[in-house]
Amino acid sequence: MGYATGVIMVLCAGMFWSIIPVGVRSFEEADVWQILLYRSMGLLPITLWLIHYQSNGQAFQTIRQSGLSGLLGAAGLVAAYAGGIASVRLTTIANAAFLFATAPFLTAILGWIILREPLRRTTAVALAIAIVGIYLMVSDSVSKGNWIGDVLAFVSAIGFSVFAISLRAGKLRNSLPVVFLGGLFALLLALLMSVSSGNGIAIPLHEIAIALAIGAFLLGSGMILFTFGSKVIPAAELALLCMTEVVFAPVWAWWFLNELPGHTVVLGGGIVVFAIVLNALTGLRHKPALPH
Repeated sequence: MGYATGVIMVLCAGMFWSIIPVGVRSFEEADVWQILLYRSMGLLPITLWLIHYQSNGQAFQTIRQSGLSGLLGAAGLVAAYAGGIASVRLTTIANAAFLFATAPFLTAILGWIILREPLRRTTAVALAIAIVGIYLMVSDSVSKGNWIGDVLAFVSAIGFSVFAISLRAGKLRNSLPVVFLGGLFALLLALLMSVSSGNGIAIPLHEIAIALAIGAFLLGSGMILFTFGSKVIPAAELALLCMTEVVFAPVWAWWFLNELPGHTVVLGGGIVVFAIVLNALTGLRHKPALPH
């Protein structure tokens, strides 16, 4: 695979993921756990197929090799998935998307604390800049009573960071088995919560279809594109290319839902995006390019 093909695949993955919040907003009767349940059902088959393909038919053996680090990473993904769904129902999609984007900074902090990885000075500066943007967005949400959604979006970002750190701690080069476990754990937790809450798992058939489609086509297909595309792209460039998710999620919210973020959110989100781009661009000087 060539470098240009990899870039296109990662860009498309971000575009697929950027549509997910609008899809979540389309549910009228399903609650967070019911959405998570059926979305996970859609994600699992396509993820398992990809693991089977990559491992030459040794899918379950590959999944078992993830070990404790894989289990911890999967738990992080459960928090990320549940928090992500809940957040876009309780705050603006723009707020949620910009807060999701703070995951690389949280990963850098956790890596510094847990794995004793060095924290680059430019990353620390970019983090300080991002905090200003986060403050502006959250303060706007507090004034409008949407702060719980912002907190859940931040929980989602923390979950993705735990996932990333677990991969590094366990030296797991293939993230897909952990993604599969995360989807499986999310399904089981969502089933438990749906039944114990008394709401059950019965929702309209068209909403089941939407949730399955989000899991299989948007989340799952995006994961396939990202997995293959990322093999020929340096990590710092991936952070830039994945910005399509952050940039287009508010655009789809405006286009399909007529949801316009306030000036404070746009300013705060712009500051966060600037910080991410700054960190990624400076990171290019510290990470060797992959052979193309």
